[in-house]
Amino acid sequence: MARKTTVQRAQQHRSLITHEQPKSPISEQFRTLRTNLQFSAVDQDLKSLIVTSSHPAEGKSLTAANLAVTFAQQGKKVLLVDSDMRKPSTHFTFRINNTMGLSNVLVGDFCLETVVQDSKVDNLDVLTCGPVPPNPAELIGSKAFAQLVEHAKKLYDMVIFDTPPVLAVTDSQVLSQYVDGVLLVVRSKVTDKNESVRAKNLLEQTHANMLGVVLNDRSIEKNSFYYYYGK
Repeated sequence: MARKTTVQRAQQHRSLITHEQPKSPISEQFRTLRTNLQFSAVDQDLKSLIVTSSHPAEGKSLTAANLAVTFAQQGKKVLLVDSDMRKPSTHFTFRINNTMGLSNVLVGDFCLETVVQDSKVDNLDVLTCGPVPPNPAELIGSKAFAQLVEHAKKLYDMVIFDTPPVLAVTDSQVLSQYVDGVLLVVRSKVTDKNESVRAKNLLEQTHANMLGVVLNDRSIEKNSFYYYYGK
């Protein structure tokens, strides 16, 4: 019984609220985030971005998933890529198979079109991590990954990458060079301000285009927003 309760809580925690409750206040804030991202890139064609955080458990994966849904709801053809090849989670969120995925594409076993999966959300495809590789850093920094990004941008209107935390590994810094922008997620009353600034500085050292910051899990108050976006 205890295990069943734990699973139920985990499933609730991974809820795609923008798909399941599109009229909720939280869903509206994700749409506001989407709009602000589009405005931030008014002078460039924003077709790819990464969603990351300074540390684990700050909500980056659910932010990436829900943001992908809102872009898809706008009618854009969207691909969500789980590029956290150490602790992948997107397959849990969408309840899909993770037998094949990104790692298979990067080592040349399959092409992108073969392993993408239907998310059951209109206009949204998902590329799961696939088998966890022994050398994720090498794969992230490979020519194959750069080629995958460019190929995906030709097939989709928007490509969103869920990446590992910045202060844990260098993957997000490397990947930031391949995409049009970076979104940093911080968690209210959890993320240390100095650590989030340090994560931002590390990304900027690789000339990442910082699109903004999402404040996640803020306490609900009258006239307050669930998420804040700022330059």
